[in-house]
Amino acid sequence: MIEICNVSHEIQGAKILSGIDLRLPKGGITALIGPNGAGKSTLLSLIARLEKLQGGTIRVDGADVSQTATAELARKLSILRQDTQVAARLTVADLVGFGRYPHHKGRPGPEDHAQVEQALATMALTGLRDRFLDALSGGQRQRAFVAMVLAQDTDYVLLDEPLNNLDMKHAREMMQQLRRAAHELGKSFVVVIHDINFAAAYADHIVALKDGAVQAQGRPDEIVTRASLREIFDLDIEVETVAGHPFALHQITPSSHR
Repeated sequence: MIEICNVSHEIQGAKILSGIDLRLPKGGITALIGPNGAGKSTLLSLIARLEKLQGGTIRVDGADVSQTATAELARKLSILRQDTQVAARLTVADLVGFGRYPHHKGRPGPEDHAQVEQALATMALTGLRDRFLDALSGGQRQRAFVAMVLAQDTDYVLLDEPLNNLDMKHAREMMQQLRRAAHELGKSFVVVIHDINFAAAYADHIVALKDGAVQAQGRPDEIVTRASLREIFDLDIEVETVAGHPFALHQITPSSHR
């Protein structure tokens, strides 16, 4: 479990998070939703200790992230940020291999190679393993970065908008693979998602942030409702049930399709 207690954060005097108290469950997929500027990406960075914690505490399976050794934290928790940049002349396999460094410290063995191959297969990248990153489409690069994080083989995986640059097919396939990894391998994913319907279809738990505070949290059917979405996004959104999942018709106004 990831326990977040009274966490606040400011950037250049602007309050980004205020008094966040959360318990993110171990196992399954937790989706972070909310308007732009709600603090979702900042919260992920604080959990992964990419930014210094200014106030409050964060614990991962009881370990205080501000006091845990970097090598130990990297074997427990991995993160993919939006602004990841690497050398363009790396191959896909080289990039994915970086995810194993916390384990092998520069001396990869058979287990490391096996994890890389599994991550490539999971993200449907085996056929692209020797291609350079600058020869890939944006969606292919995004899948390669997610494969790198999966190869790190941590209990907790934090993904900041992993569906960026993905077409419908690959976005759905990625969410299916994350769900499979969560429910068959016991991985715990915390994923920032802007498409509320992907959150509704694949997440086990949804946390909604707004103005740096927790607006709501619960099961998808508890959060993806007309009343709840109005409070979160200040927008009236029709919600229907499709294949057993709530589906938000946010592209059109509620009256335009009646």
